[in-house]
Order: sequence, then structure tokens, then C-alpha cells
Amino acid sequence: MTLDDLRVFAAVCRSGSLSATARDLTCTQSAVSQHVKRLEREVGLTLVERHPRGIVPTQAGRLLQAAVTDGLGTIDQALRRLGELAHGEGGSVRVTTGATTVRHFMPAAVVDYRRRFPGVSIEFQTEISSRGCFDALAAGSVDLAWITLGAPVGGIEQRAVIELPWVLAVTAGHPLADRPRIGPADLQDTRLIGLPENSTSRVRLDSWLAGSGIRPVFDTSVADWDTVVLLAELGLGQAVVPALPGWQGPGHPDLRLIPIPALPALTAGWAVRRWDSLSPPARAFADTVARHCERRPAAG
Repeated sequence: MTLDDLRVFAAVCRSGSLSATARDLTCTQSAVSQHVKRLEREVGLTLVERHPRGIVPTQAGRLLQAAVTDGLGTIDQALRRLGELAHGEGGSVRVTTGATTVRHFMPAAVVDYRRRFPGVSIEFQTEISSRGCFDALAAGSVDLAWITLGAPVGGIEQRAVIELPWVLAVTAGHPLADRPRIGPADLQDTRLIGLPENSTSRVRLDSWLAGSGIRPVFDTSVADWDTVVLLAELGLGQAVVPALPGWQGPGHPDLRLIPIPALPALTAGWAVRRWDSLSPPARAFADTVARHCERRPAAG
């Protein structure tokens, strides 16, 4: 059993596909299969099964996957820290988040951080869901994940940074554009542009609408918050969205954001494996972003 065997096995469990893992690792599917088979011979148990939808770990496989994922993340982080110490490097920070996060929450913080720590490299990786961010943290491929905070996740620590109130985004000529606020009844039978269905924000919104007895029609669906707001500003629909910094002002002259006080705010912030094991550059980056978010209230 080698470290490579364990890395490949963890990658197969994450992707659910031998071929996808082979592409990601730039090797052959046969090589991936041999790594998994070698582990199965050593433990004397079947670790994965082939199903119509792909590769699924067995009960024994899930047990090993949990241990491997936790252990490899810690090992990779330690090896990277050791490499930085050995070569006198300034260090690095690897961040995973959604496609619009840096634009809305981090521009001033990144500039500030680069000025204070010019020798540290910063790497951003895009994920389309909080689940993807958690997987990247568990695999040790990133240090920090910026997410919409939700239910606790085993092996992951979450820290709140900013509250995001909900608003109805409409074009300036919409009948509701001049309202100081709206309530649940104003959304009944409304045709809305839908937030990404796999996002925490969409799950929260759907739950609140159902609990309020509101049944809007989602007739358009997009992949990110900025596209939702762009379509609303163009008059192509209306959208219930968390109010992000930067959506008000001269850059959006035809956009109106109407508060929805009855809808509980979302919380965005950091997720990490363990705060006490973060490298100094990563901890400093997290603190810098949090400090700048405190200075810049959300729209709405």
C-alpha cells in the first residue's frame, strides 16, 4: 500500500468514475484500476462497486475513504509547509469559492494583502457548490473555502463573516421599484429568475417560500447571482437574491433592490479543516478579507 494508492482511491471515490479520475490525474484508466485493486488485495475486502451511475464505495470503502481523505489533507498541508520552510519561500494561499465571490467580497482585501505580503502566492479555484468546496478542503487541495454557511459538516470548521439580507431585484421601471420593502404576499404567483438549484441560497429560499405558503414560478434558471441580477436589470424578469456588495451605485443605474425583511438573512464566511492548523499566510488572508467585509456593508 503506497501513498499514491491512497490518493488515487480517494480521487475515485470523489469523482465516482475511473475514466474521470484518469483524466484528472493524467494517467490511464488501467493504472487507476490497478491502484484500487492493490488496496483491495492488501485489506482483503472489496472497496468499490460498479453501478449504472458510476463507481460507488462499499461500506469498507467508505470507512477507508473517510480516513484517507482526512489523513491526506493533513499530510499534503504539512508537506507544503515543509517545502516552504526548506526553500525559503514566502508561502502560498489556496482559496476555493464560487465564480462571483472575489468580485463582490475580496477585491480590496486582495490588494491590501498583496501589498502587505508581496512574497505570498494566491491561488483561486472555482467550485459551483458548497459541497465541492468541502470536498476540496477535505482533499487538502485548498486552505480556505468561502461559502454560504449552512448546516455543520463533519471535519470542517465554519466561521461567519458577513450577513446578506435578501432583496427583490427589478428594473427601474417595474411597478414595485419604488417600494421601500416587500412582504411574502408580494411574491405570490410571481415569475422569478431562479438561483442555481444546487446552491445553499436556493435551498434556503425554496424552504422559506414553501413555509410562507408562497408559490412563485421559476421560469428562467441561471448559473450565478450576477447573471440573475443582470437579467433583472435588463427587465427580463425579477429575482429574489442575497444583496451583494457592489450591486448599487453608478454601475447599475437601472437596477432596484427592494428589501424583504421577513426573509432571514444568509451568512457568508470561511470554511477550513482546522483553524489552528492554518499556515500563517492563509490565516492572514482570511483575517484580511473579514476585516474588509466589516468595512463594506452589503447592498439593500
